[in-house]
Amino acid sequence: MEHQIELGYLVLEIPDPSILTPVFADVVGLMPGEPTSAGTDTWRNDQRANRLFVEAGPANDAIAIGFEAVDRAAFEGIISRLQGFGAELANGDGSDRRVQQLVRTPAPWGIDVEVVLKLADASSPFSSTLARGGFLTDGVGFGHAVFATTAFEESHAFLTDGLGFAQTDWLETELAPGVDLEVRFYHCNGRHHTIALAHVPFDVPQRLHHIMFELNERDDVGTAFDRAWATDLAIPNGLGRHDNDGMFSFYLQTPAGFQIEVGHGARVVTEKWNDNHRYDRISAWGHQRLRSA
Repeated sequence: MEHQIELGYLVLEIPDPSILTPVFADVVGLMPGEPTSAGTDTWRNDQRANRLFVEAGPANDAIAIGFEAVDRAAFEGIISRLQGFGAELANGDGSDRRVQQLVRTPAPWGIDVEVVLKLADASSPFSSTLARGGFLTDGVGFGHAVFATTAFEESHAFLTDGLGFAQTDWLETELAPGVDLEVRFYHCNGRHHTIALAHVPFDVPQRLHHIMFELNERDDVGTAFDRAWATDLAIPNGLGRHDNDGMFSFYLQTPAGFQIEVGHGARVVTEKWNDNHRYDRISAWGHQRLRSA
């Protein structure tokens, strides 16, 4: 496995960005980043200046995702690979993203992909009183994101042939009688999956299903769950452990509709990964629905 990119940031467009502040700050334990020149709210979970951008607008969904190249050679190699794939590329202004260079291309699942170089560090250290052990981001990016798409095969080709991801494994299961679910998981570094794609047969209101933040300490997941339980937020999945990546986690639903997974202890992808096989269940145990919206 060649480590060339990692998940740099995610851009959300929400009619009222302030509705996410209590979730990010008081439940997950993120820190506010510096607003952009346009006044966009940002959030961080490590030493980087910005990991989430929350713009005001009607989409109520993710609108862009940024992948950070590990160095100049990797950046140029990814751009060359995308050109060979036939992607439509455009140079962008990296100042508001606080990156040195940015190239943008549309992804088949309906948002922009931004390949960037040198995401800036924040002017102050990351120190969360809620996530005392901090978040696992070093060398793997800020977390993972899962998207629903009707363009399943096109998105697979874009990730693997265009961006250079590799499929980690996949899930095929029956959610309910007559309702099947297929999800593919993709890695670009040691994180089990940076992106996952869920195959849906029709357009859904939100492409973004969930964002995952991985904590360094197991107890920080428990205390985050206690904080979520003390709110009136929906908890689609209580504490449990996934079968394929081994993540101990829970899911909460944000007021914007998309979910957040808070977890710890996922499997690490190693060199010569040979475990790309089918799973037939989402969780080894737990992850029961606890509270609806």
